[in-house]
Amino acid sequence: MNLNSPFWGEFFGTLVLITLGNGVVAGALLSRSKAENAGWISITTGWGLAVFSGVAVAIALGDKDAHLNPAVTIASVIMVGDPWRLLTYIPAQLLGAFVGAILVWMHYKPHWAVTENASLKLACFCTSAAIRSYSWNFFSEALGTFVLILVSTALFSRRIAPGGVAPGLGPVLVGALVLAIGLSLGGSTGYAINPARDFAPRLAHSFLPIQGKKSSEWTYAWIPVLGPVAGAVVAAVFIRIFRIV
Repeated sequence: MNLNSPFWGEFFGTLVLITLGNGVVAGALLSRSKAENAGWISITTGWGLAVFSGVAVAIALGDKDAHLNPAVTIASVIMVGDPWRLLTYIPAQLLGAFVGAILVWMHYKPHWAVTENASLKLACFCTSAAIRSYSWNFFSEALGTFVLILVSTALFSRRIAPGGVAPGLGPVLVGALVLAIGLSLGGSTGYAINPARDFAPRLAHSFLPIQGKKSSEWTYAWIPVLGPVAGAVVAAVFIRIFRIV
């Protein structure tokens, strides 16, 4: 079995993304963690570094695209074609995110029992709105993803880097972009901007034997899935119209 392939790159890259990303959330929210109450800056920084780490792992495993995000994959198909990615990348991303969420649960195993707030436990797996308003929550997720696709495409465009981005710099740039989105736009919904990042860990939460957990809030779950997809589609069309490549 060849582990150096786009499938395994997407799988392990997304696994690292969720392990570190949801890990920093768990560290900041769960009781008696040494990082408890670390705050929003810690969480957004941790997620930016999680993206950087996941992208680096994916590329090292032979996945030159390193999407780690179904919304990014959908946008790439609209922009450059190659629809087989939908059948290869997205399943790998979902599986990697699911396993990553389980690893976070295992890593913080003693802390679930001593954390009384069930909403904080859920937040270690998936996103929720600060103020529940489906239309505006959808818009927030769509806008955050639009910015993700637009800026990441611009960063790697031939107009900015005619000879291509310097080796090793790509993961750093994408991680910095996700940090910027989290700081600027993340406060409304927790900036999923990635259907796999939210859906698969939410599914893991529903199955795992977490003491004192609440429902997985499936009535909200469509927002961090369809919102990013909508934002990605609009961004891809915008990029094609204005030829930002």
